[in-house]
Amino acid sequence: MIMKEMISEVCRSCLALACLVILLCGIYPALVWVIAQGLYPFQANGSLVTVKGQVMGSVLLAQRFTGPAYFHPRPSAAGGGYDGANSGGSNLGPTSAKLIALVKDRVAVYREENQLAPGVLIPVDAVTASASGLDPHISIENALLQATRVARVRGLSPPAIRQMIGNHRSDRALGIFGEPGVNVLLLNLELEKKR
Repeated sequence: MIMKEMISEVCRSCLALACLVILLCGIYPALVWVIAQGLYPFQANGSLVTVKGQVMGSVLLAQRFTGPAYFHPRPSAAGGGYDGANSGGSNLGPTSAKLIALVKDRVAVYREENQLAPGVLIPVDAVTASASGLDPHISIENALLQATRVARVRGLSPPAIRQMIGNHRSDRALGIFGEPGVNVLLLNLELEKKR
């Protein structure tokens, strides 16, 4: 009798497991996928930005922009830099001698490339990596300090560049979370249209 009850319990457990697997590993993900594709296809597919049929990047992830004609994103500690498969911060604390030296070097490079006077305060996001190493936004202050360099190299007026920054400004999430910023990819793509 005990064996019969045990077999019955095992059968019920296996049936419950099978039902949960079908529900949670099949029906639920399929339902979420269908709803996401129907209501939010851009976001559900990675928020990819395409130009003339070519994927240029995602508005959710930073990517490396070099050269004086582009706005530069935050520094990245993800893998070799801007590596979406190896996202993460440096894990260096505020008293780390290595971090302090790294930030001093970044400040010197930032001042030099943007031709800033020694007294100009550098925004923290210009010289420190985000926790993920892939933050696609920079602060408004960071963008404005880079605007003169970009305008000079591209032969555009500084007010025109500041207008572009304003066009791509994003405010705090829900009005309270984070800081206003600028998406570097979208800003640089607009610059490319001016060529």
